Amino acid sequence: MTYTDGHLLAHRQPEAADGFDAAAALFDPTTFRHLEALGIGPGWRCWEVGAGGTSVVSWLAKKVGPTGRVVATDIDISRLAPVARPPVQVRPHDVGVEEPPGEGFDLVHARLVLVHVPDRTKALRSMIRALRPGGRLLVEDADPTLQPLSCPDEHGPEQQLANRVRQGLRRLLAHRGADLAYGRTLPRLLRQAGLRRVEADAYFPITSPACAALEAATIHQVRDQLVTAGLVTDQEIDRHLANVGSGSMDLATAPMISAWGRKAESRGHAG
Repeated sequence: MTYTDGHLLAHRQPEAADGFDAAAALFDPTTFRHLEALGIGPGWRCWEVGAGGTSVVSWLAKKVGPTGRVVATDIDISRLAPVARPPVQVRPHDVGVEEPPGEGFDLVHARLVLVHVPDRTKALRSMIRALRPGGRLLVEDADPTLQPLSCPDEHGPEQQLANRVRQGLRRLLAHRGADLAYGRTLPRLLRQAGLRRVEADAYFPITSPACAALEAATIHQVRDQLVTAGLVTDQEIDRHLANVGSGSMDLATAPMISAWGRKAESRGHAG
């Protein structure tokens, strides 16, 4: 996830690495399945938007090989240094403000990015503009409003506290301009933008060690903001983190909605 300029989760915080690792464990299989289905292969030119961590970039680099190219961009590229070698090019970039880092891409992908971008409409247009005719777009974003709970099975005080902490996190995100119902709009937005063969699905983990790890990393990063905003107390956060660490709770994430489509071919070519 990419949040900067007062965004909630900064890449340079100590817990950020744990968060990236947990997100990769949770979401990489879904992302890779979709990218495989889109036909990625040797020689492809790819733009990974808001890359943050390295797992997707490294996977793309292996798929496109030495004849391909992967442009990995983020506002903060501090964690991308390990993959900054051919065929990967790492560039600082704000997708909601700046022009695309090139054009004619076979694939553009963003995961858990646009929901946090203030001008997400401009960002989506930029990503589509960067595609070649017939190029593929895959956008994956969470929809916390669709499933707002940390513990859908709220059967005890530990689960009730977890859900109250999650409610506080949603309030912080909304205050910073995140659209917490953005994920469900992606199929419509892609069709309205002129993409063809638009499809979408959702991945909704209910419980796993990676869910707990992501919860702990996230709460460690935002605890000061939660307390300062008066949403929960330090003592409640300590209790919640202890509950998470006990491994006794089923902790869910918001559904991640994946939507994909193809840019229309030029006239005279098949669509």
